[in-house]
Amino acid sequence: MSDSGRTFLDVAIMEALPELQVVNKNILEEHLQSIGVETYDDLRFVTEADLMTVLRPVQARKLLSVWKQKYQTPENSSLSSVEASPTQLLSSLSVSPQSSSSTSSSSLGLDTQWEDNFEIPWSKFPEEVMDSLERGKRPGPKLRRQMVRIVVTEMMEKCPHVGYHSLVKQLQNRIENVRRTSTPKIRKRKHQADDSDHTDEIPLEERAAMQDTYGCIKWNVKFLPREETQESQHQKKEKLKEMFQQSDANPEEVKCLMKSTFYTQRQHVNQGKSIKSLREEWPFWFDELGMSVHFKELTGIDLKETFTRNLDLKGKRLLNYMTTVYVTKSNKFLQTYARLQRMRGQQSGCSDDVKEMVLLLLSYFDEKEESMFFHVEDTCLAEEVQLEQVPLTPAVIVCGQSCYSSTRYMLSLDRNLINTNISSFISALCLMFGSYFCFNIHYPSELASTLEFLQRCFFSINPEKGTKVENKNSKRRLNLNPRVLTLIQDLSDHEWR
Repeated sequence: MSDSGRTFLDVAIMEALPELQVVNKNILEEHLQSIGVETYDDLRFVTEADLMTVLRPVQARKLLSVWKQKYQTPENSSLSSVEASPTQLLSSLSVSPQSSSSTSSSSLGLDTQWEDNFEIPWSKFPEEVMDSLERGKRPGPKLRRQMVRIVVTEMMEKCPHVGYHSLVKQLQNRIENVRRTSTPKIRKRKHQADDSDHTDEIPLEERAAMQDTYGCIKWNVKFLPREETQESQHQKKEKLKEMFQQSDANPEEVKCLMKSTFYTQRQHVNQGKSIKSLREEWPFWFDELGMSVHFKELTGIDLKETFTRNLDLKGKRLLNYMTTVYVTKSNKFLQTYARLQRMRGQQSGCSDDVKEMVLLLLSYFDEKEESMFFHVEDTCLAEEVQLEQVPLTPAVIVCGQSCYSSTRYMLSLDRNLINTNISSFISALCLMFGSYFCFNIHYPSELASTLEFLQRCFFSINPEKGTKVENKNSKRRLNLNPRVLTLIQDLSDHEWR
């Protein structure tokens, strides 16, 4: 890549850490942007603590040492201030003596009056933009981003040192900040069908939030299978409802019917139907058998099979690291581990190891158990569960004092009990996780790290871009959670010791 095509952060990082892997470099660059680094001058204010989630201590010190020598000289500071914004540049020129201002403007090739004479390049906008504006309609997000790029390109022709990368980012972020809402996706889904902001002209994938399509390969099926009609889909849906009432329904037939009606299932959930409505129309979808079929079509991943396979490969290593290494680094984690050991008692086996692994992961990431598990009495009936106290997001109802002593579980979505008789912890965990993808639910920020770690390491879903974490504020989310990356790296190091 030529220097002209590289960002200043890319250059600054690779000058100090040329051996850094590309994936780690990209994560570091995104992290620096997320904490507010926009110019070379900002590098002066980065501390070692800012880097500890993405770099190892020696790497962080080495990086800061190089930056301290290279980017804190008066020459570099003035250069970075020139890059910061055109407003600052013009202000500094205006207060200088006339001769100095002329010389500077001449040497930099700047038109000091460009902001007064600048005209919007209407002729360069796409036809779709002009058509929307002529009809008095607001262009969609994608078209607005194109408008921003065209305008900034035109500005650069007038003033080459306008700071293209920084300004584009600021303009784009401003548009996205205005569009953001603090309403969690799980609430918004119920009202999505009522959105009348010209969504009929925008394809479904473009209207969908990034978190909805994240990790999916068939999120929106555009056409019915060739051999299917709307009527045949309806008939199969009704047959599935009848079979759900039977105790001896043929599992293979259920799988076949669920797979052949996948198109209609996606249409219903993407149209914003409530969980209660979906549960009534597609009861098998909330059962282990039906969800496994839908999840496989949606993501290409076998839900439970993938989890158990990765559990065999990585489970013991993760537990060993947690209980022999990390337990010595955190007193709070040590206390949690001791409490879990008392609750577990003499019980052993794969299922109890999985329970301990998940509970320790929650403690490692400092995330609350009650955001994922809700405890009731072991004899509690479905109608006795106090749903108003259960989280809105997918939650496992544990029938018993602890996960270790429980032999029965339920699953709640949107405070609706959608499965009231789950016999194993692993099945409950897989149903809970699969629900996030099947029903367009975003990871709650309270469980962001634990769910992403399970997603990447045990369910083998590793998108290169995006995130499934809800966006409650304007804070930018990284493609890969730094805390998750740190644990993955520590586990890798632990394996080779």
